[in-house]
Amino acid sequence: MQKPQLFESRRDYLLIFGGLILLLALRLGVSYGEYRAFIAKPFYYTYATLLTSYQKQKDHHTYRVLKLRSEEGLVFYTTTYRPDINGSLRLRLQLFPSASIGFGDYLGVFYVKSRIKAVYPLEPSVRERLHAQLLTQHTAEPIGGLYSAIFLATPLPHALRKVIAQLGVSHLVALSGFHLGILWGVIYGGLLLLYRPLQQHYFPYRYALLDMGMVTLLVLGGYLWFVGSPPSLIRAYAMLVVGWGLLLLGVELVSVRLLVSVVLLLLVLLPSLLVSLGFWLSVAGVFYIFVILHHTQGYPTLLISLLLIPWGIFLLMLPIVHMIFGITTPLQLLSPLLSLLFIPFYPLSLLLHLLGYGGILDGGVMWLLSLAQGGEMVVIPWWGGGLYGLLSLGAIGSKRIFGMTLGVAGGFLLYLLA
Repeated sequence: MQKPQLFESRRDYLLIFGGLILLLALRLGVSYGEYRAFIAKPFYYTYATLLTSYQKQKDHHTYRVLKLRSEEGLVFYTTTYRPDINGSLRLRLQLFPSASIGFGDYLGVFYVKSRIKAVYPLEPSVRERLHAQLLTQHTAEPIGGLYSAIFLATPLPHALRKVIAQLGVSHLVALSGFHLGILWGVIYGGLLLLYRPLQQHYFPYRYALLDMGMVTLLVLGGYLWFVGSPPSLIRAYAMLVVGWGLLLLGVELVSVRLLVSVVLLLLVLLPSLLVSLGFWLSVAGVFYIFVILHHTQGYPTLLISLLLIPWGIFLLMLPIVHMIFGITTPLQLLSPLLSLLFIPFYPLSLLLHLLGYGGILDGGVMWLLSLAQGGEMVVIPWWGGGLYGLLSLGAIGSKRIFGMTLGVAGGFLLYLLA
């Protein structure tokens, strides 16, 4: 017997889809009004919290680039020649908006000229203190930055970001549904070991998925808030909550319609996700997982988990990724294997850091990072990526088109190897 679908008919789905599109249009209309009011002002005073700060040099002048979040929720870059703007600070700023800031920039992250009026030191947050403690467990700075990124969602240094891209494991460093899935398995599995004996003796009528699932979601929700709610992690958490609810109801989970509905709902709630590259890459990854699962029903679970999903996602995402990130090296062929190895590595390294022995695995990680020795740039034009995207959409309902999509992605891989 098949599980019931989330939407009983196409009409029901179209009604929900149309309603969400209408809400999104209204939400964007409100945001556009706020944007027009913002750029119309000759200057604008606000308080902002410093997120990151790094030094740059141009024409023999040294300055700092600041990334800040204002008390109104705007995230923006600005520059200053003051060398002391670093660390945990709250700034009083005079901003000078201009029409050069586009609406898309306003929704996401934009650059604006500013003048610093006052600087207020802040007590380091718990996250910043954990970041500092984590760095003390590693002698090599890149290793500490890597672990901080996968545990606390801190930005990677530019040089390390290039190395990670050359290895083809950027998806393992940027917190996403992959990490959340591993954490769900560890937390839910651990709680279940404690819950089962109590359930059998005292409340056998309770449903473990409901009780322990709710606790696990609360813990993961706290973690999402703690690390600053990266867009890809927001998508993953929303899918996790919806998936948990549908499991309780016994409804079919692997559904592109479900993915579209969750994405539209998130865009209504958080329009800034519309211009978030990480969010859309995360959505694309889940889309291809659903397509693969749809066309491999009846295959052995181990075959799907250990071969079809890792290699299928690597292959199908290759043209999408090369629309944006052109760096290409033979080492990227290791990506599916490294993704599988990351499943035990992630919770193990987290446990070692909690115990104060995070540096034990540094030798292996440094060896892996040392393999990256540059690469070539191969970028797919937007029209080519668009055609591939249309072909991928056709793969939802047609096994033949799915095979064509795999063929195009495989041909692109051979081109890269050549």
